[in-house]
Amino acid sequence: MTFLTAVVLILAGAVAGIINTLAGNGSAVTLTVLVSMGLPANVANGTNRIGVLSQSFTGWYTFYKNGLWDAKAAKWLIPVTIIGALTGTLLAVEISEALLHPILGTLMALLLLQTLLNPKQWLQAQKEKIDQGPTWLKLLMFFCVGFYGGFIQAGVGVLLLSALVMGIGYDLKMANGLKIGIVALYTIPVLALFVYHQQVDWMLGILLAIGQSFGAWLAARFALKQKNAVVWIRRLLITVLIFGMMKFFHLWEFFVGGG
Repeated sequence: MTFLTAVVLILAGAVAGIINTLAGNGSAVTLTVLVSMGLPANVANGTNRIGVLSQSFTGWYTFYKNGLWDAKAAKWLIPVTIIGALTGTLLAVEISEALLHPILGTLMALLLLQTLLNPKQWLQAQKEKIDQGPTWLKLLMFFCVGFYGGFIQAGVGVLLLSALVMGIGYDLKMANGLKIGIVALYTIPVLALFVYHQQVDWMLGILLAIGQSFGAWLAARFALKQKNAVVWIRRLLITVLIFGMMKFFHLWEFFVGGG
C-alpha cells in the first residue's frame, strides 16, 4: 500500500463520516473508493462496516454527553429496528436487490418533497408526537427501516433520520443522536458476520475508520456548536436525497454517460 492510498482512504473516510453523521448515505463515498481499489463488492461491503462502527460510536458519544440522547425512546426503537434488520438479512438471499431500487427511488423523491414543502417539521421538535411513545404504526415503521438496512444498507441513515423526524417528532439534532446510536448497535452483529465469512480487509478498513471517526467527531461538534446547524443539516439532507433519487432511478448514469 502506498502513502497516497492511505491518504485517499483517510480523506474519503472523513467525508463519509461527516455525511453519515449529519444526514446519511456516506457509504456511497467509501464503497466507491474501496471498489476502485480492486476489492470485490462483498469484501468492500464488509470492510466498510469497520468505519461505520467507529464513526457511529464516536458521533453517538459526542451527542450523548451533550444530552442529545433519548434513552427512554431508545429502549424500544433499538430492539425493533435490529429485529427488522436481522429479518432483512435472512431474506436478502431470496429477493433481488434490483426490485427494491425503484421503490427506494420513489421513497427518496417523496421524502425530498416532504422536506421541501414542510421545513418546520425538520427544524422544530413536535413534543406532542414524542410524548405519545411507541405505537403499532411506529413499531412497524422502524421494523421496515431495519428490514431495509439488513437487506441493502445503503441509504439506511437517511431513512432512519426521516422516520425519527416525521414519525417520532424529533428535531434534526436529537434525531441524529438516536440515529447514530441505532446504527452503532446495528453494525456490531453485521460486522461480525462479515468477519466470520472472511470478507473484511482490516488494513483498508482501519484507515477508513480513522477518517470516519474524525469526520463524525467534527460533524457532531458542528451540529452542537453551530447556531443554525439544523438548517445546514436540512440542506445536506436535501442534497443527499437528490443524489440518492438519481442513483436508484439510474439517472446518474444517464447524465454521466450522456444518455
